[in-house]
Amino acid sequence: MAFIQTSPYKVLSQRTCSSFRESTSIKLFYFRGSPSAKAFSLLNLTHYATGSGEFCSSSKRRSRGPVMAAKKASEGAKQEDGKYKHTVDLPKTTFGMRANSLVREPEIQKIWDENQVYKRVVERNNRLLCQGNFILHDGPPYANGDLHMGHALNKILKDIINRYKLLQNYKVHYVPGWDCHGLPIELKVLQSLDQDARKDLTPLKLRAKAAKFAKQTVQNQMASFKRFGVWADWNNPYLTLDPEYEAAQIEVFGQMAIQGYIYRGRKPVHWSPSSRTALAEAELEYPEGHVSRSIYAIFKIVDTPPTSSGFLKEFFPDLCLAIWTTTPWTIPANAAVAVNAKLQYAIVEVQSLSEDVSLSAGNKKQRLGNILKESKKPFLIVASDLVPTLEAKWGVKLIIKKILSGSDLENCRYIHPIDNRECPVVIGGDYITTESGTGLVHTAPGHGQEDYVTGLKYGLPILSPVGDDGKFTEEAGQFSGLDVLGDGNIAVVNCLDEHLSIIMEESYEHKYPYDWRTKKPTIFRATEQWFASVEGFREATMNAISDVKWIPPQSENRISAMTSSRSDWCISRQRTWGLPIPAFYHVQSKEPLMNEETINHIKTIIAQKGSDAWWYMTVEDLLPEKYREKASDYEKGADTMDVWFDSGSSWAAVLGKRNGLSFPADLYLEGTDQHRGWFQSSLLTSIATKGRAPYSSVVTHGFVLDEKGLKMSKSLGNVVDPRTVIEGGKNTKEAPGYGADVLRLWVSSVDYTGDVLIGPQVLRQMSDIYRKLRGTLRYLLANLHDWKADYAVSYHTLPMIDQHALFQLENVIINIRENYEKYQFFKIFQIIQRFVIVDLSNFYFDVAKDRLYVGGTTSFTRRSCQTVLAAHLLSIARAIAPILPHLAEDVWQNLPFQYTMEDGSIAEFVFESRWPTLNETWLAFPTKEIDFWEKILELRTEVNRVLEIARAEKLIGSSLDAKVYLQTSDASLASRLCEMCAANNDVDTLHRIFITSQAEVFPSLEDELISHIPFSGECLIQGKSKVWIGVSRAEGLKCERCWNFSPQVGSFSEHPTLCNRCYNVVDAQPLPAVAMTN
Repeated sequence: MAFIQTSPYKVLSQRTCSSFRESTSIKLFYFRGSPSAKAFSLLNLTHYATGSGEFCSSSKRRSRGPVMAAKKASEGAKQEDGKYKHTVDLPKTTFGMRANSLVREPEIQKIWDENQVYKRVVERNNRLLCQGNFILHDGPPYANGDLHMGHALNKILKDIINRYKLLQNYKVHYVPGWDCHGLPIELKVLQSLDQDARKDLTPLKLRAKAAKFAKQTVQNQMASFKRFGVWADWNNPYLTLDPEYEAAQIEVFGQMAIQGYIYRGRKPVHWSPSSRTALAEAELEYPEGHVSRSIYAIFKIVDTPPTSSGFLKEFFPDLCLAIWTTTPWTIPANAAVAVNAKLQYAIVEVQSLSEDVSLSAGNKKQRLGNILKESKKPFLIVASDLVPTLEAKWGVKLIIKKILSGSDLENCRYIHPIDNRECPVVIGGDYITTESGTGLVHTAPGHGQEDYVTGLKYGLPILSPVGDDGKFTEEAGQFSGLDVLGDGNIAVVNCLDEHLSIIMEESYEHKYPYDWRTKKPTIFRATEQWFASVEGFREATMNAISDVKWIPPQSENRISAMTSSRSDWCISRQRTWGLPIPAFYHVQSKEPLMNEETINHIKTIIAQKGSDAWWYMTVEDLLPEKYREKASDYEKGADTMDVWFDSGSSWAAVLGKRNGLSFPADLYLEGTDQHRGWFQSSLLTSIATKGRAPYSSVVTHGFVLDEKGLKMSKSLGNVVDPRTVIEGGKNTKEAPGYGADVLRLWVSSVDYTGDVLIGPQVLRQMSDIYRKLRGTLRYLLANLHDWKADYAVSYHTLPMIDQHALFQLENVIINIRENYEKYQFFKIFQIIQRFVIVDLSNFYFDVAKDRLYVGGTTSFTRRSCQTVLAAHLLSIARAIAPILPHLAEDVWQNLPFQYTMEDGSIAEFVFESRWPTLNETWLAFPTKEIDFWEKILELRTEVNRVLEIARAEKLIGSSLDAKVYLQTSDASLASRLCEMCAANNDVDTLHRIFITSQAEVFPSLEDELISHIPFSGECLIQGKSKVWIGVSRAEGLKCERCWNFSPQVGSFSEHPTLCNRCYNVVDAQPLPAVAMTN
């Protein structure tokens, strides 16, 4: 019966060292057995375990005889069951199978701290001939609460990079930072006080409480970052509230002011009524589901320009401009209606009102205005392309009476429907389209950026009758005191309708800017603010962006789009907790006094006393000497700087001031939201003052979502807290503590360039992978318990299986290094999972157990294997160290031998050991040998399939019960297989590779040769070499010590139950070996 099975076997080859080479072949099996034998589908074969269990045990079909016999004896079994137990070299190590991370990781961190390991490694790299500086500049988290999973992702990614660079012998200087000013901290303080305490709160008292809160939060967050295993200069972090930092920030501000990039003006900005301050774009969020009260309103035209031919007057006095707005509350500030000169407009007559248009459709509530209920309908001007759309929406018939261009409407005059002012029709920009609305835009220069620009062009008044609290001022007349986003909005709509100026009102769902702190909607409002003129250095900024390496590459498009389109940066805030804008104002004229002398004087004061000095020192003391006699004419400004200006100056305050650091940084790494935040504010301040970007490369990561891809929120109950992941929750069964390394392993496993998922299932998977990796490392440690470097076997005398193992190891380390350099850690995770956990355990470790345990303590076969295991242990420990530092250090502290560096020093800690040196000899493994071992590994997989069938049919139990037969017409392959059967070193023999007692290569398939073989099959190796495989019971008797079958068992009178190999080992080893102690 034929079976077809595709079974790829992956192996690293020299020709494809940067990626796994996959060889896929089709296997054609013809199994034969006794007449009653059952046919088994290969698709349902049980795969043996990979790296699980004690010392990476394999499946039932693999022999664990020496281990089991010795363990039984050591546990008190009968003497005859373990007669030779003391001659077996069992694995032995103090390295626990269980990580016990909640205890062991803090112990390791204590070892690092007590021995100042981070400092030692950095100083050593500084002393030695090294790769140079590597500066990853830390983006400051906000000091106002506990850390979330996004913080963990960010800081662990940074730590992986820094630790790798340390191993690469770079001078790594990582200074952690915190953003300590701003509204969130101020609000936290205010929320902690009762009403009476707030009344007595002076600015200085508030600032003192805010500083105390921020510093305490910094300590709490720092402790959490340390628990993540993050290395940094924790004793010398940068805080934006430190006087030296503030002075450097004032210096940046001053340089921009001197160059003319800082100015004060009245223009619309994002204003948060809930916070009572201006906001930058980076301080906004746009949640889904916001519903505005939109209106279609009409303004009656009363005059046309003298240059017009009078064709509009035939429609007087009932000709109106139709506009659409989602902010009716801005109508009192209306100063013009803007049209697009390139669009076609239609004068339409309104007819035939439909009776059912007032009905609601879902949540899109609609209400017709009173004007449509009048018998006499107005003539309206709308974009001609929108006539069909507006007919359907309003439920009326719009009859086109005349077509005209937008330019024909310029300088027409209309009456403001509320206060009867005459206002003009103006030409706007390309923002006026026919995608929505009417094609005519209500223009209020005090409440919109595009409106403001149009207003400057036409000299329109900048009206903004709204106060800091978001309520109409007295300037708004009848609406005074009403909340513009609440009752004020309703009142304006009702007023317009009373004046027959509403066609339709409807609910409109869209994205709307919210204050990211208070989670409440904002408004556009013209106020006196300080601005940075981005236009003055926009071109230089765009050029600098192209000189930076962006990872992933598409993030360059993101920041380019945001920078090219951004308006001037509003840098002033109306808050107390922040760095003051160093401006003085003339008491009468309100003109600001701010120049190089005054700014430098303030910088000197703040450097010595901190920014509190602005509040407790007098104007006379704050002004330079030459201005003091006029001090009474001036007052201090009350504005503070945008916190994005704070953090955006960190390159100057840290890179430009700290010893060992330099400008620009090699790398910035933050979340993708920082394209409009820290990446951009840092870029703008740096370009304005230094003429270049503050970073050479930028890496961005996505957001952390739950396992279903949903945003985490307390209301959904899907928040994954990094502290709980590490330490466990109240219910340890539902939320066990995994330790920091499992969290770090998760970070390495995800493609962080997009949004990443985490949850209980993901963490369980990571924990299982971590456990298997730990098991692999324990296997290595335990089998090197008696190893010394002096025992190493020279490469050229190693068996071919060992040389091939070292070739694979070297290629893996090269591959891992390449991906560290590219910051593609998820590929490293995949390599580790495939090679360390699966490939090594499934093949080399499986085969190695025989010679390690029963080959003889000092035998060549055992020492050669230990040579390879030592190389693997030292390389793997260092390769995983940046990702899993606690595990790597735990391994290093349990090394049964010392690791000596090239300079003769001892590497006491894993990060003192440096990255594995490239071994050209190992890489020079011959190409023909690479191809042959690929065939051998594939052949072994096929042999295992036949062994499985034989075991399922009860012919054999363990694979050592079997003898394997091979035959192939491929002469070259047959010759090599015969050579392996007769190998001198006992390691490269086929039966050791297959873990069977014997293996034989037939020259042909004559009946007399194969008739006694109960199970057989055929396969194609690499799709071309057909190989016949047979399995029978092994010949001879079972050796009591190694459990191999051999005809020689019974030949030695002193040890009648031993095979020849075991007899030689026991005869040469009179003293018993020490059994393993866990």
